[in-house]
Amino acid sequence: MTPTRWLGLAFLAPVVVFLVVFLVVPIVRGMVLSTQDWTLMSFVTGEAPFIGFDNFAAVLSSPSFPRIALQTALFTVVSLVFQFSIGLALAVFFARRFPLSITLRSLMLLPWLLPLIVSATTWRWMFNQDYGVVNAYLFGGLDIGWLSDPSFSLWAVIIANIWLGIPFNLVLLYGGLQGIPESLYEAASIDGAGPWRAFFSITLPLLRPVSAVTLLLGLVYTIKAFDVIWILTRGGPVNSSHTLATWSYQLSFEGDRALGLGSAVAQILVVVALVFGLIYLWAARKENQR
Repeated sequence: MTPTRWLGLAFLAPVVVFLVVFLVVPIVRGMVLSTQDWTLMSFVTGEAPFIGFDNFAAVLSSPSFPRIALQTALFTVVSLVFQFSIGLALAVFFARRFPLSITLRSLMLLPWLLPLIVSATTWRWMFNQDYGVVNAYLFGGLDIGWLSDPSFSLWAVIIANIWLGIPFNLVLLYGGLQGIPESLYEAASIDGAGPWRAFFSITLPLLRPVSAVTLLLGLVYTIKAFDVIWILTRGGPVNSSHTLATWSYQLSFEGDRALGLGSAVAQILVVVALVFGLIYLWAARKENQR
């Protein structure tokens, strides 16, 4: 091998080691745990018998699974739709030049920059049934149990998660808008196209690659969201705000500490994220072949 090739491998080695240690090993370990009967006693004895796909069968046949899977889908879809829509609207708004635009755009990044525990705790105070500002000022003093009523708890965590994800969408979409030539809009204006026509005929089509990446990353982040839900509701009351991510944690580290069952739920999440990732790669390759 030439010295140049050895130098290239030397630069590549730290990345490979990092990916193996922090990505491949945890995934493989999770797959192994999902096929073992790892319970509270296993933490003492160190023994976890191999049981094949029994954990997956137990998870899929659990009475809680359909409801939690539906809540996960609802949480993910509603969050993505509103995060992307609001982020795109703000990106288009800040793409125009006006006084204090840079300052306002910087302030929009605060939800993304704040520690998640601070943001989630703030939302917990805001949603408080007795003294929260949401009930006091937005709903005229109505006594709504946002975090204690099963009818509202999931929507409370969805609202908080939307707020947290808007800056991420704003940054990526704003960057994509900067790559669209201004001359296209000038030509469209000369041809008599209005703002909406230009948006649907120029902005959206040319923003499609960035939009696809934004939605994929948002999907992966949202489907595994744990912190905001756990801080606000811990998946309650009566599992009304659980998603597969929080349910996996609860099975693994609370109650009987059925680490095998929790790992099985985690592997389902991995498969779902992998499927959507493959769909994106297929769509991107098809787009490039046009």
